Amino acid sequence: MNPIGKRILALFDELERDSLDLHTLLEFIGGNPPAEREAVFDVVTQLIRKGLLKPGEGGDFYQRTEDGRLAAAGPRDVTLYTRANCHLCDEAKAAMAPALREFSAKLREVDIDSDETLRARYTNDVPVIFIGPRKVAKHKLDPADFRRQLERS
Repeated sequence: MNPIGKRILALFDELERDSLDLHTLLEFIGGNPPAEREAVFDVVTQLIRKGLLKPGEGGDFYQRTEDGRLAAAGPRDVTLYTRANCHLCDEAKAAMAPALREFSAKLREVDIDSDETLRARYTNDVPVIFIGPRKVAKHKLDPADFRRQLERS
């Protein structure tokens, strides 16, 4: 992914927002020169085509999709796709806790039932675990393997 695309996807976390308007994207990423503005427009269009951004409400607003969040995830960002009353999810979370502490990794839990796309993608696979943008486990977590993968990230 090009640097502008990475910057756009990371900006959602930096500003702690679920949606960003075009003015904000241009302010933080592309300045006033026409070539810079055009580059931002082009990358936003590419990110939408790839499914990493989606148009938000109000015309010039954009939201980052879950795939976009994963694409911007850092090497010590761990995502646990879960759902309510999932005993395997609870076991996986407990099993990864020591390695998360050891490596100061950040865990983000995402309820797949809150998003139609995630529910369709993972309904029979939870828990699903990513380190950064890489899927590292599903169904059951091997704590030693998880630790090795987190150490390598």
